[in-house]
Amino acid sequence: MTQHIKFSGRILFLTEDTALIRQQLEAHDEAATQLETELAGRLLEGTLPLMSNISTDEITPGWVCFYYDETLGQYVYVGMRDGAVKKDEVKNGGFAVVVSGLSKGCGSSRETAPFAEKAAGIQLVIAQSIEKIYGQNSQNIGLLTSRDLGLVERIRLGEDIPLAEFTKGLDPISQDIVSHGGLFNYNKARLAGRVSPPPIETPARPMTIVEKIIARHAFVTAGKIGVEAVKPGDALFAVADVRFSHEYVTPMAESLFKQALGPDARVSEPESVFAFRDHLTFLGRVMSPKHREMGLLEKAEGLATTQQDFTTKQKIRLYGESPEGGSEAICHNAVVEDLALPGQIVIGTDSHTCMAGVLGCFAFGVGSTDMANAWYTKDIRIRVPETVRYVLKGKKRADVAAKDVMLYILATEYMKTSKGIGKVLEFAGEDLKNWPMDERATLTNMAVEAGGTTGIIEPDEVTLEYIVRTRGLDAEDVRKGFTFSDPDAQYAAVFEINLDEIEPMVATPGDPRNGIPIDELGDVRIDAAYGGSCTGGKMADMDMYAQVLENALASGKRVAEGVHLYIQFGSQKIKQYARQRGYIEIFERAGAELIDPSCGACINAGPGASPSAETVTVSAQNRNFPGRSGPGKLYLASPYVVAASAIAGKIVEPKEFLNQGQEQQSGAGAAVRGR
Repeated sequence: MTQHIKFSGRILFLTEDTALIRQQLEAHDEAATQLETELAGRLLEGTLPLMSNISTDEITPGWVCFYYDETLGQYVYVGMRDGAVKKDEVKNGGFAVVVSGLSKGCGSSRETAPFAEKAAGIQLVIAQSIEKIYGQNSQNIGLLTSRDLGLVERIRLGEDIPLAEFTKGLDPISQDIVSHGGLFNYNKARLAGRVSPPPIETPARPMTIVEKIIARHAFVTAGKIGVEAVKPGDALFAVADVRFSHEYVTPMAESLFKQALGPDARVSEPESVFAFRDHLTFLGRVMSPKHREMGLLEKAEGLATTQQDFTTKQKIRLYGESPEGGSEAICHNAVVEDLALPGQIVIGTDSHTCMAGVLGCFAFGVGSTDMANAWYTKDIRIRVPETVRYVLKGKKRADVAAKDVMLYILATEYMKTSKGIGKVLEFAGEDLKNWPMDERATLTNMAVEAGGTTGIIEPDEVTLEYIVRTRGLDAEDVRKGFTFSDPDAQYAAVFEINLDEIEPMVATPGDPRNGIPIDELGDVRIDAAYGGSCTGGKMADMDMYAQVLENALASGKRVAEGVHLYIQFGSQKIKQYARQRGYIEIFERAGAELIDPSCGACINAGPGASPSAETVTVSAQNRNFPGRSGPGKLYLASPYVVAASAIAGKIVEPKEFLNQGQEQQSGAGAAVRGR
């Protein structure tokens, strides 16, 4: 890449006032120049309110991701709030730079988002803060990013901007990737010996659990893995133990894989690679007539066919559709149930890969380009992240679930001001010993909603019992992977959370960080309640739905008239668990609609997604960015609240529907702590 860059196109300011975005898209020639000058001046004065928390769902909504080529450029930002951007407007507008506020690219790890921006002609993304996966994906494909708003005026003055402006503050590997124009170009140079990552020379030091795992997996040279120690900021490649993708992403990664390595390229050690048909299983039930007319259902089904062909050729284990109905499992549930182990590195093409951190492994989401490279090299680039430690003190209330705890954490100033971006969230505390594995997994799953790299919990006897019981592995073999933070390890921050002070929470529409106690919400009538997704479709979640609904039935109550309650299982194992416990009968008697395993409504691809902008839903899923689960208003809450609200017809605290004196989940939840 050249050492200086001139940006000759227009600058698009993504502002809180979406009418201003419309004005920019509709302006041409002299009017466009005049408007850009005005907005740039307001930016300089600090009076231009830039839009924050622009999720990848807004950049490329789920249906746009059925494409994975240059077509994406036509649809960039079509999921923007208020319908601010229409097809082809950015691509045809001559924009080279886009400017926005905090947390650009939050949400899903889909690489289609920065790819669409680049395909639309965008060369540079400037934002006040940039989410970790989105930023790494941008580097991988050669899309420049910066957090320096001062570049705007320099670009407008026609200045040639040194490439060094876009590499400063990056680790050495990321600097080289940007300088080479992307990860594939860098890796070609790396494999040819023209460039090498800097050696890790960090001396022995107290380390966190994640730092220890990274140090043990660090790639040094061929045949030599592991270094004495690492520290935050160290850049390296580390060998992954588990690599997985799903049908949304596998075809794009395969295309990149073949482009870089040729049509006959082989995946290395395919026994540690997995694929899932879990995201679009029920898309045909909810796809709009408009999208059907565009041929998108055929495109979506083609993704699954392409993935199946690839996995067959490469001898990769595919978790496909099940004779029971739906998918075998949502990828994250299966990774915890079947695949990941303590002390491992797990990478997946999905931001909620971090859920596997519940087992005491370092698990995180990556993009298509990262995965395509990892299929061949088996390693993944890492900048050792800082860790934030959350110590959970006391004991949570009987009507409070892990979801409430996480919504409380996400609503803190630390998280709302983007300080969680790229961090590891390490959870500790005495009461965790009393939590089922599934409840712990809610904490690690939703670490990414803070912009975190991952969440992690140190393994203990509950972890060991769970793995041995569910997989039949030897206890001592499993224990060998147990890793713990040193008592004097260094943290970016340490927070103590008093569990007994946390009330049932709800996150208002737009962002998971919009959490407030339910008693501050006011009267919110609902049309739907959704209990499902990787976060809300686990065994312990089924315990919670069942307890509320069984108590409601005992009081002569069912799902409120006019309200749809959906309960969706995260895997076939979870469905079987619910059947064995008698929950399915309870759910059906209460008036719930049961859905077989799949991601479904959480990504607007199955029953439970909102059909219209007027629809109000309370959901146990993990994120509620605009358009994420349909055009309606989506509130996030615990399984207790979701079930109780379905009975009440409005969002309510669940205490009326819980047993008096209850201390944990239902008897089923308390009886099987390792679950």
